[in-house]
Amino acid sequence: MAVESLGIARKTWQTIASIKTGVVLLILVVILAAAGTIVLQRPVTEPDEMQAAYSPHVLRILDAVGLTDVFHSWWFLGLLLLVSACIIAASVERFPNSWRYFSRPYKYPDESFRRASHPQKSIPIADEESGLVAAQRALHAMGFKPERIVREDHFGIFAERHRISELAVYIVHASLLLIFFGTIVDGFWGWRGTLNLNEGQTSNLIELRDGSTRKLPFAIRCDSAGQDNYKDGTPKKWWSELAVVADGRDVKNKEIVVNDPLLYNGVRFYQSSYGPNGKVDKLSLVAVPSNGSGAKEEIGLAVNDTVALDSDTTVRFAEFIPDYAVRDGQVYRKSNELENPAAHLVVTSKSAGKDKDYDVWLPAIDGVADNSKAPYMLQATDLKMGHFTGLQVSHEPGQWGVWGGVVLMGIGLAFVFYVIHMRFWIVPVCDPKTGKSSLWIGGSANRNRDAFEQCFNELVTTAEVELKNISKTSPNERVASVAEQRTGSLEAF
Repeated sequence: MAVESLGIARKTWQTIASIKTGVVLLILVVILAAAGTIVLQRPVTEPDEMQAAYSPHVLRILDAVGLTDVFHSWWFLGLLLLVSACIIAASVERFPNSWRYFSRPYKYPDESFRRASHPQKSIPIADEESGLVAAQRALHAMGFKPERIVREDHFGIFAERHRISELAVYIVHASLLLIFFGTIVDGFWGWRGTLNLNEGQTSNLIELRDGSTRKLPFAIRCDSAGQDNYKDGTPKKWWSELAVVADGRDVKNKEIVVNDPLLYNGVRFYQSSYGPNGKVDKLSLVAVPSNGSGAKEEIGLAVNDTVALDSDTTVRFAEFIPDYAVRDGQVYRKSNELENPAAHLVVTSKSAGKDKDYDVWLPAIDGVADNSKAPYMLQATDLKMGHFTGLQVSHEPGQWGVWGGVVLMGIGLAFVFYVIHMRFWIVPVCDPKTGKSSLWIGGSANRNRDAFEQCFNELVTTAEVELKNISKTSPNERVASVAEQRTGSLEAF
């Protein structure tokens, strides 16, 4: 039973550590992530837009399976955990061999290795040492640092470049783990919501995607908000002047626009919408006595403000209806859109020790308004509507992991695609039948074979040129040159 359990455990481990398993799961992650970009996501998309895009039945299904919030759904986070486990298992399974290959490079090729090596080249040489010296000079000329390898009865040369490239795949693995880790952290401990503020309003209550609210340890105040337009009148950008209020004082101020959020204590506030809130900021009026005996007076009112017109008369801004209709002698609000606005003012006049109210409507509404009976004629000259700014609020504690993983992946992919691990082995070989010596040159690269073969051919050509130069020198100069080269090689060794 124990042996059978070990066998099952081993087979499970091999399945998890399999490259095929990891690739299949990664493809599944990409497909589901793509679905999260195609299907409208909450809370980024407004509820009205969601209902307009999908029928109620389809929307219920999408919400039920989590496709309207893919990156926070339990099955997507579970899939990321499973992919992370596969990456870790594959790395643990293969890293020891890779590390041995990296830390203890193969420096002296035996005869069987030389026979199987490709590419390779043999160059006739007069003697062993002059061949090694020519090869060292050629490697130096190409920017390599050759290493003289000493065996019991043989010498050789080994040179390599960019050995770190062999570990580039583990840099990519680490970057994927960082990205998945950050996404998982955001999925479990991050949150997103919305905050709508009128100009001058302060709040610390965030409405989350599930309809609940979250209270921040600080508050946000909207000092002003606006919209910049192009010359043709189309919107150019929305902006908001925000202030962070903590412990009763402003601790941070910033004007935000789209893609330039306010960040405070790990919470980001993005500009997402802007528009009229259906409330009046200021109504400007001209008041003229109905009997024509007095001068006109200019006044400004906000809703519920009261202003004295004379010692016996006041006017109060009772209400504003952005889109009104009349039914059964009553004025009611049809919508919050500024389509058919009406302002209700109450003029109060003292007469015979009693207060009398007159309902003044702008515009005058037949059967409802007392405009003709009021002691003052009121005329609107300007209407300044209040506006709100719509903010998307997010707390994403795993974003540092995500961005760190993206940067690390860029580094890893640069090593994978652009950094080639090149190795060269050079060994003097003596043919026992003829007694002639030749310089065997072999090499290998972990990728981009075409570029490597060009480098290999350059090395062979340069070594042949160096051999010719050595052969042209006098015997005494050759001995001195070889001795100097050997001394330098031994000191380096």
